[in-house]
Amino acid sequence: MKSLTIKTFTSTIALIAGLSVLPVMAETAVHGKYTIDPAHTNILFDVNHLGVSTLTGRFDKFEGKINLEPKGASTIDVTIDTNSVDTNHEKRNNHLRSPDFFNVKQFPKMRFISKKVTFNSKNEPTKASGRLSLHGKTNPVTLNITPIGAGKDPWGGYRAGYKATTTIKRSDYGMDFMKGGIGDDIRITLNIEAIKNK
Repeated sequence: MKSLTIKTFTSTIALIAGLSVLPVMAETAVHGKYTIDPAHTNILFDVNHLGVSTLTGRFDKFEGKINLEPKGASTIDVTIDTNSVDTNHEKRNNHLRSPDFFNVKQFPKMRFISKKVTFNSKNEPTKASGRLSLHGKTNPVTLNITPIGAGKDPWGGYRAGYKATTTIKRSDYGMDFMKGGIGDDIRITLNIEAIKNK
């Protein structure tokens, strides 16, 4: 029992020592140009189903660039592959790809472009006003942004993370199939990790 306790103590010290080499994320990201890291980013959505539950899904393929310039021209540009929609149910996924919903053959991409980013007193982005093109229609959309952290990564790069949320109406984009059973409001969440361009 004594040797087990010593072994456990030693393992704990080793774990703490290992964690100490991890980077400490700063509160405010360095300004400049970033590329979204798809391996550490997810784009999620949820919608009411039949008035009794919430259906969630995600998009698995996307790309994006961010330019943070509090005193200049800040931009956010994200393109999403609509065919990559995934709700953990293949039959439903195929239906979402059909003309009843995303109609991915005719509209394979959706895109959000913002050229107006609002910053707080710490020069952190808090809102991005832009336009979302989806299903052949384009409408104004505002993302509410929460900074998560920023700092150097273990591979010599620099990263910044944000959570962005918004709600759109699918009917505004001509996607009104089964409006009585599927909610019109689509809540969107982007958990973004972006790498600063060198």
